[in-house]
Amino acid sequence: MDLMDHGAVALAALVRRKEASPVEIVQAALARIEARRELNAFITVTADEALADARRAEAAVMAGESLGPLHGIPYSVKDLTLTAGVRTTMGSAIHEDFVPKDDAVAVARAKAAGAILIGKTLTPEFGHKQVPTAPLFGRTLNPINPAYTPGASSSGAAAAVAAGMGPLALGTDGGGSIRIPAACCGIVGLKATLGVVPHLQAPDLYSANSFTGPMARDVADTRLLFEAIAGFDARDPWGAGSAPPRRAAPVSLRGLRVAWLPSAGNRVDPEVEAIAGAAVQAMAREGAIVETVQLDFVSLEKHFLVVLQSLLAARVGANLERFGNRLDASLIDAVQKGRRHTAVDLHEATFAKTRCFNELQALFERFDVLVSPTLAAPPLPIDMDVSGEIEIAGRPAGTVRGAWYPYTYPMNLTGHPALSMPCGRSTIGLPIGLQLVGRWHDDHYLLDLAALVEQALG
Repeated sequence: MDLMDHGAVALAALVRRKEASPVEIVQAALARIEARRELNAFITVTADEALADARRAEAAVMAGESLGPLHGIPYSVKDLTLTAGVRTTMGSAIHEDFVPKDDAVAVARAKAAGAILIGKTLTPEFGHKQVPTAPLFGRTLNPINPAYTPGASSSGAAAAVAAGMGPLALGTDGGGSIRIPAACCGIVGLKATLGVVPHLQAPDLYSANSFTGPMARDVADTRLLFEAIAGFDARDPWGAGSAPPRRAAPVSLRGLRVAWLPSAGNRVDPEVEAIAGAAVQAMAREGAIVETVQLDFVSLEKHFLVVLQSLLAARVGANLERFGNRLDASLIDAVQKGRRHTAVDLHEATFAKTRCFNELQALFERFDVLVSPTLAAPPLPIDMDVSGEIEIAGRPAGTVRGAWYPYTYPMNLTGHPALSMPCGRSTIGLPIGLQLVGRWHDDHYLLDLAALVEQALG
């Protein structure tokens, strides 16, 4: 078996038993990256640095030193996230030659746990759109079926993990950008509670809706990376307070109160509803108590766009004149729309966020977990123009955010933890994702539940 066919938990055990060396593991990851170059998952591959780190990791093993939980395990980082000494482009010509001096918190913690950075993965410019392309770097393909999108904006991260270019990746999620590509590529992705994984790059920490989080092929590997990067940081206003006690891990699904949300006011592909619904029924067979609920998330789309476009206008707008002809046309359009939003629009979006938060808090007084499809349809054709309306099951369904992923972006607005995991395949073999949403600080609880669902689905 190729070393890259093992997960991170298995590889860490092999390293500890001296049955595989960090050098061999990193070499296997680099070989897989080279073998799957057609996927265009990476912007930058740090081969020399990774091999040097692997040699140091191997020496530590042979010397009997104390080893971190990720010792010798290769991982990638989405190119929106700062990596000291390694180019971080944000997918844009604006930052084409930017080399940070410091690591982001999650990167520093992964490094401290022994993980080895193998490269930076492709993202649309500033993660602004649901198309896996960047003007400087081209398009990322889905390793399951290149005719369909791998999702965005953590496109390269999901493709790299799914194709075995390392078992772990750090993605970012500003509206579903971890969970959407996880669903499209058949892997697991977690957007934790606001502040649990400090994300100090956000220009406005108080109104932050962008998250850094783990992506992996199964729940156990996702947990391994999450536990390495999560935790208190006094510089993050949302993580500085003491979290409530962690809920005890459920020993079974029996008695679990599940709120099942097949539609959030959107059209759902019948195949998606059937496959995700079958996963919920598998939970019910294990004793979960399932009740179908109704929530209107589609109406939040206009408020989400006010937040996103205003942020892009503030962050990118000053660079339009200098870089305009080198930027994505959709990014320029988003900035121009953002400039037209008023302070009243932004406050109304904040009011809508609060209403959604309160609605979810009330729901969690009756239920333990909210379950939905991650996406309303399987991965869209890669050449589909998602700037206008999309089709679902052959019928016009609306704009891409409100129609395809209304389940994901509300959790960015409210800060609730949400996890996407694979729950089946369509008739043509495309992955279908299931989203689990919990109360604030239910991150470990969601991982525990996801592991039980993984078992129930076989």
